Amino acid sequence: MEFEDILYEVRNGAAWITINRPDKMNSFRGQTCDEIIKALNKAGYDRDVGVIVLAGAGDRAFCTGGDQSAHNGNYDGRGTIGLPMEELHTAIRDVPKPVIARVQGYAIGGGNVLCTICDLTICSDKAQFGQVGPKMGSVDPGYGTAFLARVVGEKKAREIWYLNRRYSGAEAVAMGLANICVPHDQLDAEVQKWAEEICERSPTALAIAKRSFNADTAHQAGIAGLGMYALKLFYDTEESREGVNALKEKRKPEFRKFAK
Repeated sequence: MEFEDILYEVRNGAAWITINRPDKMNSFRGQTCDEIIKALNKAGYDRDVGVIVLAGAGDRAFCTGGDQSAHNGNYDGRGTIGLPMEELHTAIRDVPKPVIARVQGYAIGGGNVLCTICDLTICSDKAQFGQVGPKMGSVDPGYGTAFLARVVGEKKAREIWYLNRRYSGAEAVAMGLANICVPHDQLDAEVQKWAEEICERSPTALAIAKRSFNADTAHQAGIAGLGMYALKLFYDTEESREGVNALKEKRKPEFRKFAK
């Protein structure tokens, strides 16, 4: 299976799926999402794989969400908003193996949502977590909001979305968004250590455990599906486009000028 936007490698039972767009801060376009979905399915049903690691190339970013250069009221791929986000999020949740997010830098926007959905998150002391949607005329009205509230608590989730602040790896651990924060040069070793420990466990027991965890929040897939259609309508407004335009013009957006 050939990939362009990602790297795929199996290391001692752990399938590493690495977003390989460091020049774009590992932001994803439509093709990136499709390739991650294919890689998740490949790893998920490979008997030689016991755990999946989702990572980002380089030192700067794990993932910074949708590629704004491919966004002009709609992204460049398929799906409700031009990105198959519902499918990508579902693939992470439904693949019958634990998925570890390996965060070495920025996990912002859609990248932060990926960390939220992954079963486990291991980060370095250089990691930065946060949301930017309302600063850009966007939002993730599904797992990025409702499920985030389950992970970090209602008040903290609202803070993350309303204020769009940045949070360190240690802060992510404290709020429950990450499991452990380690020195940057120890990150890969720690991730592989956790991965190999998981590989020693019963794969069927792990699959049942994961699906039982997911059952409690399965209704949020419906919220996400509905929310993406609302987001598509929002992307067609001048208010939303103001975020992208302001970024391109390197100025502060004036959303209220277009709000109705």
